[in-house]
Amino acid sequence: MFTGLVEEIGRVLERDGTRLVVSADRVLEDSDLGASVAINGACLTVVERGPGHLRFDMGPETLARTALGDLGSGDTVNLERPMRLGGMVGGHLVQGHVDGVGLVVDLTRQAETARLTIEWRDQALAPLLIPQGSVAVDGVSLTVAQLNARDFEIMIIPHTLAATTLGGLRKGQRVNLEMDMIGKYVQRMLLLGEPQPRRGEVSRRRAERIQRPRRADMEEGSR
Repeated sequence: MFTGLVEEIGRVLERDGTRLVVSADRVLEDSDLGASVAINGACLTVVERGPGHLRFDMGPETLARTALGDLGSGDTVNLERPMRLGGMVGGHLVQGHVDGVGLVVDLTRQAETARLTIEWRDQALAPLLIPQGSVAVDGVSLTVAQLNARDFEIMIIPHTLAATTLGGLRKGQRVNLEMDMIGKYVQRMLLLGEPQPRRGEVSRRRAERIQRPRRADMEEGSR
């Protein structure tokens, strides 16, 4: 689990197919072999730790579901280590499981702040966005300022612009989106429609379905 509060900005040192090597400083601590680190909001496993860098391997699912495949040498990325149990959650609960990719429609500077507009590519993500709700964009915990028919808008404060990669986003650039975890569970429960049967009810219902044809045959034979 993560909080969506970026700890530092790293730089891609190497990108060779599924191999990703990123420069790191603060997040090197506790990021031993097998540890998890969020790279632009996608939870990856450390496969090598060296002086000033971490290496990760990206699987086919990661490359298909996220925008990490767009990264090249020299690109900057948001880095965050998993949250500690009992620690403060300053952003919101983020799993590091990217739900889909968004497209940057516009980034407009307004004095020291900026207004970011992102279009979702998968219509299934739309119900998971609500005005003033939480969303993680490239691993950054943000609040939806305005919800439109095909996109949503976010106001970015000066600190976020300086401490994350969001200030350098370009029109047409793809970004990782993770919707609010609570919203996903609520949607799943609503889709199920009715409460799941309690233990023992499944076998009883199955037995009733088996007995119905037998009863019908018996009634037919007694005529």
